[in-house]
Amino acid sequence: MRALISVSDKEGILSFAKTLDEMNVEIISTGGTAKLLQEEGIKVIPISDVTGFPECLDGRVKTLHPKIHGGILAMRNQPDHIKQLEELEITPIDVVVVNLYPFKKTIDKENVTLEEAIENIDIGGPTMLRSSAKNYRDVVVITDPEDYNKIIQELKENGEVSLETRYNLALKVFEHTAQYDSMIANYLRKRTGSKEYPATLTLSFEKVQVLRYGENPHQSAAFYKDVERSEGTLINAIQLHGKELSYNNISDTNGALEILKEFKGEPTVVAVKHANPCGIASANSILEAYKKAYECDPVSIFGGIIAANREIDEETALIINETFIEVIVAPSYTKEALEVLKEKKNIRIMELSNIEKQDYGMEFKKVLGGILVQDRDEKLLDGEVRCVTNRQPTDKEMEDLLFAWKAVKNTKSNGISIAKNKMLIGNGPGQVSRIWALENAIRQSADKVQGAVMASDAFFPFEDCVEAAANAGITAIIQPGGSVRDEDSIKLCNEKNIAMVFTDLRHFKH
Repeated sequence: MRALISVSDKEGILSFAKTLDEMNVEIISTGGTAKLLQEEGIKVIPISDVTGFPECLDGRVKTLHPKIHGGILAMRNQPDHIKQLEELEITPIDVVVVNLYPFKKTIDKENVTLEEAIENIDIGGPTMLRSSAKNYRDVVVITDPEDYNKIIQELKENGEVSLETRYNLALKVFEHTAQYDSMIANYLRKRTGSKEYPATLTLSFEKVQVLRYGENPHQSAAFYKDVERSEGTLINAIQLHGKELSYNNISDTNGALEILKEFKGEPTVVAVKHANPCGIASANSILEAYKKAYECDPVSIFGGIIAANREIDEETALIINETFIEVIVAPSYTKEALEVLKEKKNIRIMELSNIEKQDYGMEFKKVLGGILVQDRDEKLLDGEVRCVTNRQPTDKEMEDLLFAWKAVKNTKSNGISIAKNKMLIGNGPGQVSRIWALENAIRQSADKVQGAVMASDAFFPFEDCVEAAANAGITAIIQPGGSVRDEDSIKLCNEKNIAMVFTDLRHFKH
């Protein structure tokens, strides 16, 4: 039996190679791998002794040779193949152990140059892996150090590696090389800065964990992460306490983080329930922000998600513990706060540094038979808002209008958000009629609605929303504008002494 070993990741390779050597497996190897094995007293045949050709071009060409690929690709049950091997003096290669140049680690480095990235694109490695995987019936191909022990165990117990294992190893290879190529293509495309959508789209993600179930217990689910570095995202959070996050926990916590990132610059708390904000508030301290966020909807926050952009202290933790919370995510916690929060067995406590950092990219939605792709809704405003009514909003109203606009941007359409004193006091998400969304938000706001402001994610097709807002005591409105009946809404605002501003930018969220 002959094995070819050429690895960038040396984890576990010495123990694996020593065992192969003890089993009288002939080992051929390249460059640094060969040197490492030889230093440990493992018998190694340099690759150049097999090919009769020196490694060249700074190691760019080592294994791209018929005596390597012929030895890998020859089908052992084909007499013509075996005869050709003999005529060409090619020895079959039965085990191929290869992992690739660290392209991902290279591009993850700060200020990496294109030249560095290019030099870490492996050519010979993927070629050998693909050749071996294609001929998996005759060749055992290993790209993951986690598989070393399994292969040794099967060789010791059975004298060979089972066909099922060979098949699964080949599958792993093609998944690995597909991901490797997609990382390279995506990196090169990203460098162009082009917003053009490519003719073909290949996405690459790595599995983080298999989840207990999906949205419902009868659905299976898993959590994957983007292979590219991303800061300020849930995937980088450290869990300090509680059982593992569920599918819905992950989805809702991600939603809370997306909303939180809109409110930079001052202490803010976001509460989310079923993917919609049920509380948002900014204040001078995180304690005050939490109290205000809680007041928005003391009922819906039960079993919800809390995201905060400042450290959680003991006093805030004590108040949080008065309500059942599924997940809390914050940049840090005082020692005393952690002790308090950990008194609740089921709360998931997540710590996320750089929690305010925006990490926008593409947004994907699976549809039957395809996928929808768009860039994320990064804009809040497209220039200055413009007042379209006789009465201008006061500075205080304008502050609350912008607060409400951030909230409604992150509310499922049709969405209406009502705010007052930098606090979401009523939210009407996901209605098929805009007036229904407003009525729900007004009902939730109760008597706090007097003197509040309102945001609508899209224009008013009729003046009924202005009428309802005026009757409730709302004094200012922010909306995109753009309806053929805008003048009806403007006229009614003037009659009711309501200030209204247009953003000329819609924020549907489906």
